[in-house]
Amino acid sequence: MIRMKRRSIGMVLFFLTASTLSAVAQQRYAFSAKDAVEYAKKNNVQVKNALVDVLIQEQTNKEVTASAYPQISSTLSGTGYIKLPTTLIPGEFFGQPAGTHIPVKFGTKFNESAGVSLQQLLFDGQVFIGLQARSATMQFARKAEEVTEENIIANVYKIYYQLAASNNQLSILDANIARVQKFLNDTRKSFENGFAEKLDISKLEVQLANLQTEKIKAQNGIDNGYLGLKLLMGMPIQDSLVLTETVNESDIRNGVLDASVYNYTDRKDYQYAELGKELNQFNIKRYKLSKLPTVNLNAAYSTSRQDNTFGFGAPWFKTSFVGMSINIPIFSGGAKDARIRSAQLDLQKTQNNIDALKISIDNDVRQSINNYSSALATLDAQKRNMDLAETVYNQTQLKFQNGVGSQTEISTAQSDLQVAQSNYILALYDAINAKIDFLKATGKLQ
Repeated sequence: MIRMKRRSIGMVLFFLTASTLSAVAQQRYAFSAKDAVEYAKKNNVQVKNALVDVLIQEQTNKEVTASAYPQISSTLSGTGYIKLPTTLIPGEFFGQPAGTHIPVKFGTKFNESAGVSLQQLLFDGQVFIGLQARSATMQFARKAEEVTEENIIANVYKIYYQLAASNNQLSILDANIARVQKFLNDTRKSFENGFAEKLDISKLEVQLANLQTEKIKAQNGIDNGYLGLKLLMGMPIQDSLVLTETVNESDIRNGVLDASVYNYTDRKDYQYAELGKELNQFNIKRYKLSKLPTVNLNAAYSTSRQDNTFGFGAPWFKTSFVGMSINIPIFSGGAKDARIRSAQLDLQKTQNNIDALKISIDNDVRQSINNYSSALATLDAQKRNMDLAETVYNQTQLKFQNGVGSQTEISTAQSDLQVAQSNYILALYDAINAKIDFLKATGKLQ
């Protein structure tokens, strides 16, 4: 019995400890749409990796810069011969018959040396262009990060505002449930007074159950939407996220600039393509300058010791020199010309892609304008249709209560109202997406 009590106490302490640790680990965030975007910029894995690519490019640029700096190295070496190497000297040098050799050992048992050498690049056309292109390569890497970031931002906005708009869906479902619940209660009273049938109550109970099921499904979809938004933002799933903004029709209509005014240069993907073109031009220059000579400065200082006893005493023999080398390319079999031509063709491809991108941007803007206009018109139509369906339902319900309508008419009106409400919610989501697509197409998404 005592053991059982101890085990129970241990389990209680375990769960209390686990609950406490879990509570400490979880964070609660109340975010506006801008807050969600800023969080995603810092925590989304694609954006984080794009930022790492910028740092990698920064290190690559440092590597290019380092090639223009002096390259200094030092060497230390020591050799202790167990047996000195033997050299064969022709015998005829010492009056011996031709073809014979005399074995001779030269050198000392211990050899030590130390030295330092310097190499300085004085001129290399390719390195020179690499140094010039450092700024462009950094801009190219940063722009790639911005393009990645923009795509994440668009998706965060879409999911955020759809979740914010989902409150409208839940409100509509709650109103429907309350409406049917009230009608069910009234019908039960009428049944008790002999003015309604048991079948009428059963039909309303079925309607109520369907609406409650619909709300459960809607809530599940919203919960999954929150999980998707957290995943996109890079937020731990166990953290709590509360959206502080709401969405209504006026929000969807506001903040859209004049659709007839847009610039290609406002688009980050266009800016990225232009930077790619600039890098292609640097590449052509690099290969052209590879035809020029390269000039290097070389210098070295060393000291060595040779003796039959190990140590660091005298004598040490010093050696030093300064020299210059010039490498003059004469013939490479046409390889350099081929590289230049290949780089020029790459530039041509990049320009073709830029021209195609302009057409694509024009198409994106025109489609987004059409979709946005259509989405607003659809939203207006579905709003009117939903209001009309609600009026029809209320009038049908009133007729039934006055004894001049049927339960079938009410069921039909209820079904039509639910369809109209679902269509309105879908139109609201489509309008949200259309607005964000329009802002992204015109380069105005912030």
